[in-house]
Formats: sequence, structure tokens, C-alpha cells
Amino acid sequence: MLRLTELRLPLEHPPEALPAAICQRLALPPAELLGFTVFKRSHDARKTARLTFIYTVDLQVKNEAALLRKFSGDRHLAPAPDTAYRSVGQAPAGLAERPVVVGFGPCGIFAALILAQSGFRPIVLERGKAVRERTQDTWGLWRRKVLDPESNVQFGEGGAGTFSDGKLYSQIKDPRHLGRKVLSEFVKAGAPEEILYVAKPHIGTFRLVGMVERMRAEIIALGGEIRFQQRVTGLEIEAGRVRGVRLANGESLATGHVVLALGHSARDTFAALHAQGVFMEPKPFSVGFRIEHPQSLIDRARLGPHAGNPLLGAADYKLVHHASNGRAVYSFCMCPGGTVVAATSEENRVVTNGMSQYSRNERNANAGIVVNVDPADYGGSAENPLAGIAFQRALESHAFVLGGGTYEAPAQLVGDFLAGRPSTRLGSVEPSYRPGVHLTDLSTALPPYAIAAMREALPAFGRQIRGFDMPDAVLTGVETRTSSPLRITRGEDFQSLSVRGLYPAGEGAGYAGGILSAGVDGIRVAEAVALDILQQD
Repeated sequence: MLRLTELRLPLEHPPEALPAAICQRLALPPAELLGFTVFKRSHDARKTARLTFIYTVDLQVKNEAALLRKFSGDRHLAPAPDTAYRSVGQAPAGLAERPVVVGFGPCGIFAALILAQSGFRPIVLERGKAVRERTQDTWGLWRRKVLDPESNVQFGEGGAGTFSDGKLYSQIKDPRHLGRKVLSEFVKAGAPEEILYVAKPHIGTFRLVGMVERMRAEIIALGGEIRFQQRVTGLEIEAGRVRGVRLANGESLATGHVVLALGHSARDTFAALHAQGVFMEPKPFSVGFRIEHPQSLIDRARLGPHAGNPLLGAADYKLVHHASNGRAVYSFCMCPGGTVVAATSEENRVVTNGMSQYSRNERNANAGIVVNVDPADYGGSAENPLAGIAFQRALESHAFVLGGGTYEAPAQLVGDFLAGRPSTRLGSVEPSYRPGVHLTDLSTALPPYAIAAMREALPAFGRQIRGFDMPDAVLTGVETRTSSPLRITRGEDFQSLSVRGLYPAGEGAGYAGGILSAGVDGIRVAEAVALDILQQD
């Protein structure tokens, strides 16, 4: 198998144009091209007047060696890497050890799946409900302002990523191509096959629901067990090694291997683990607002004359500005054609996030516009690793008050935010946040350094994307849960520095930032667990 990169074709090309372009590029008679698959398809949005699809293809030819010799100086043709996944080992028959996975978001799902596929029959403990029940509870907040603290955007089967844009790309280093394993399992569970090759794949909430259910069914069919509404309150630790987990219902579950795949909002669990001496440390994260524009404005700015082309879909963006006060302001979790959603998991607090369906056909584009925060800003230290949680909670509680105390979110027009005056009425952009917004002044919703940096950044972003700082664009607060405010530190063997047999993993532990990276981390941790069990057997 060979890999050919940088093959360009017009957007509106017929299917037969691709094999013809391969043969033309390699001066190859059509009969010698035995087959090909598209590994990646992208486009360069910087050249809107001359947009083309850029392909990377893996191909089979009659004489690979001869073709490689012929193109020996061409960096665009090389042997294709082996992306197949291979298990690190299978559990022997009758193995008594059953590892426990705490949390059933993307990281926990893949940790459990790999362990199940390797014969280890994992037990999964998820504090929330199954995904369809959880969806109903989430809509309860959005439609009726009724919050279930154990079943919401943050807690439940599928994790926080279920109510998101479903982005499936990452900038992590992945020499073993574990991301390909994640995508392949998603396709097997019902995701569209295009996620294997489009440059920025996504799924969307509705499709994720069915996929998560099918992955759960496979884990169970392979001997795994999923227990919902099982909140872990602590560990059984003996001589520096985990011996089990304690549950809120009073039950203890014996095990020597625990994958700690908590989400970044499991604040009570973080506190309980810290009280038991599990080593953790504060880390940087970001806070800010959601911003909404008409999707058509973003499409025109990013795609030019190709705006609205169904082959390209809704346009996205990625922005960063280094403010004069030393803060970085950047776009986060951009959701084309999506909505801003209520994402709190604690009563009397307001948190925002963004979500899109697979179609990305809602009227607005939204993204977090966030500012970096360091432990020094919130008093985080080795002695006080939970300080970031207190910082987040203070912002979220204040947002609840600014929003009127009803789970409506405080909001302000960009023009008013830049001018330093409260907003009293909406303009041309209708906010999508449910259960609704309360127009106000957001200048006290974040620390002064963050407000100053954002007021400098928005006009700068307007110079990059025409209309980005339009006066009628809507800011909705607050975005606080961009990533975990702490890291449950682990060593090279993936085990906790303080408790053997405890494997911190995923977003909550500070080792991932999105669905794909969390899934990859789940695979790596599951492999470490499997190897440790096999070595002890």
C-alpha cells in the first residue's frame, strides 16, 4: 500500500475524477491501479477564490517497488503507514481480576471497550443515567429550568461530549494511530464513514446517542458490566495500593485496578480523592463567554463565493489574540450552525457550552471566546489543588445572579460590551441559549484582566473575520469548564503517583481535551491495565 498526498481537485468534481487524477499524477496506466481509499480530504479556507479539495489517498498498484523507485525524490509518495490496531494481550480463561472503570464518557467508553475486547470483563460505574434518560433530564433544564444534579450535560452515559458538536479531531501526537481505532469503532457503532477521511469530522448529539448505546451493548456482550446511577465516593486503599471503590449507596466493590475516567465536573469526587491522599495538582484552564453570529456571516467571511456550498457545509473558524496585558484570548469549541446550551451540573449556577447536530443547520454560529487562567490567578498550589474549582464556582454563582436567578444566562451585545454599557434590547442576532437569556452588563462576570483582554481581542478578531465584532453579536456567560482545573498526576506506567492500581485518565484527570483525545487516552490506559494484570497473573 502506498500513500499519495496533496492531490488537488475542483470542489464539484465527479467520482471518476479522483482515480483519473491519481493515474495522471503518477503517469500510471489505469489497469495498474488496483484500488484506492481516501485517507483524508480537506480544503484550504485561506484561498476562498480558488477553493479545491486536497486529497490524501492510500492506493494499491501492480508494482509498488518500481513506482517508488520512479518517484524516489517525490515527498508526496511513500509507503502507507500501518494503522491497524493490535491488542496488547488477551486475558487468560478464568482470570478472576475484574478491573473497574469509573465514568462512562468517551475515555471510559474506550477504556471499557478495549478491556472487554481483550477479555477482562470490566465493571463500569457511571454516576448518571443511561443516555436516553439523561437526554430527557437535560431537556428538563433547557425547557423547564429544572436541574437534576446527577443527570445533565456533564453527568451520564456518553459524558459531556454527547451534548457538543461531536468534534472528532485533535492535535495530540498519535504515533500508533490510536485515533484511527477510535474513529473505526465509531463507524462500527453507526457513525457515517466520512469521519474516517474528512479533515474535521464531527457527529453531532443525535447521532452520538445511538452510537453510545451500541458501544455499550458490545461491551456487555463481551462480558463487561455497566452500572448506572453509581456515584463513587472514595477508594479502598491498603499499603499504598487500591483495593476497591466505595459507592454512595454504601457498597464497596473489590478490585486492584481502577481506571479513573472522571469528567472535569466531578468536583465532589475530586475533593473526596484529595482527602484520601490521591496526589493532584492545579493546572491552567480558561474562562470566558459564548459568542453568537449569524452562520451566514461566518460562511461569507470564511468561504467567500463558495458560501452555502453543500459540499463544504457550515464554515468554522479558529482565532487567537495575544493581548497587551499578557493574556491569550482564543476561540474554543466552535460550533457551526449550532446552539448555546445550559451546561451546569450544580444548583444555582450558570454554565454555558456549545452544541451542534450533524446537519449543522441552525441559524447561528457560536464559539467560546476564552482567556487563559493560571494557578497563580486563583491561588492554586500543591497544598490547595482544588482552588480552581472554587474559582469556577464563584464565577458560575455570580452568573446565576446576573442572569436573574432562574437559570437564564446573563447576556450582552458585543457593541454594548465594547462600549461599557448594559444591554437593554436585542438586535439582529437572536440568542439560542435555553432556558433563555437576561440582558445585562457582563463587565463583572469575569476578572478585570479577562474583560480587558476580551475587549481588546474582539476588534482584532473583526479584522481577521469581517463582521466578527458586529455590534449585534451576542455574548452569553459564563464559559468556565473549558478543561479540568486540576491534574491527577500519573507516571509513565499511567498509574497515580500516590496510589498503585489507580489509573487517572481522560479530561477530568487533565490528560485529554475532547472526544478523540479522550478516547485515545482511554485506549492507552486500558492497555496499561491489561499489561499490569497479565504480569501479575
